[in-house]
Amino acid sequence: MNDTVENISVADSMYFAPLLPWQQALWSQLTTRVLSQQSLPHALLAAGMQGMGKRAFVWRLVAWLLCRERENHPMGACAACESCQWLRSGTHPSLQVLPIARLPISTDHVNDTEKSSSTAKDKKTTKSTSNSVLKIKVDDIRALQPFIYQGGQGMRICVLDYAEQMTVAAANALLKTLEEPQAQVHLFLISDAPAQLLPTIKSRVQQLALQTIDTTVAIDYVTTALGGTVNRKVVGSAAIEQLIQLANGAPLAAIAMAQAPWYSKRALWLTTWQALRSGKRSSVAASDYWQNQLDIAAFIQLSEMMLLDMRRVCLGLSELQNDINLSAILDTQQPADNGLELFASSLQQTKTALQQNVQEKFAYDKLMQELAYL
Repeated sequence: MNDTVENISVADSMYFAPLLPWQQALWSQLTTRVLSQQSLPHALLAAGMQGMGKRAFVWRLVAWLLCRERENHPMGACAACESCQWLRSGTHPSLQVLPIARLPISTDHVNDTEKSSSTAKDKKTTKSTSNSVLKIKVDDIRALQPFIYQGGQGMRICVLDYAEQMTVAAANALLKTLEEPQAQVHLFLISDAPAQLLPTIKSRVQQLALQTIDTTVAIDYVTTALGGTVNRKVVGSAAIEQLIQLANGAPLAAIAMAQAPWYSKRALWLTTWQALRSGKRSSVAASDYWQNQLDIAAFIQLSEMMLLDMRRVCLGLSELQNDINLSAILDTQQPADNGLELFASSLQQTKTALQQNVQEKFAYDKLMQELAYL
């Protein structure tokens, strides 16, 4: 019973959530087109970095298109009709999702939160299966064919999440469907890395205009969502603007970053680096300390952010993080020659090792030894 209630709650947060403010113009454009009896393009692509709300938009639009009462609810699905109930239960006969693991369970920022709160056992399982679970294979595409070509069943929708994960064979199989559009069939492709999609796929889909977000709108949204605080401290507009800049303009990513356990430890990371470089702290002691502060995945995220800004400063650009005196520190202590590149490479190697279930303590010890030489 509890599982059912939780699933309904999650489905509501996906299909019937409020429209994100920067998506209102596109929503109005698409819904007006449908309500005026103009058909949507056969295939649409929602692409861009994580944290812009593209999945939230697609699932909300899917729910509205399938809703039996959409003419009376232009701002979103009614959440009450038979179609909306099917969506809640995850058994809608007119919706197919690939990979099946991406049947709506979260938005961009909820997904990040769930990952950070999973148990150690769950993390090990996720590491070993996530890539294979997200892969879309040729047999998956072939299995869609009866659904796509079964005429006379009303509107049918296929959603392909992480479309860049399609194998070449799968992408080629999908081309046939894209080249031979069927009446009442709509394909939605979602991709965090559209550059990895085959050009032949991209040329046959119409991209949704989801990537342009007005800075003022983003600031207002993030400020409201965070309640004007970061790590329980009241912050001003400069701190919010910094978050949005660090998130490359993606509001949901900025919110997730502010709530991430590592964000408040950026100055501490610099202090640790200085102590290791000067020999005031051993790598073993630093490793033991940080293991009690963050899990290894969070520490890698933190380190990647710090390296990004250190690179900027070393190239003569202004730092993105104005609240931790990075420039002043680098004026007195420069990274070693090739140090940034070597440490970045170590972080990538550690990610790979963790997918192979290398112990976190071993990974932490190694990273701290290498951080000492940065």
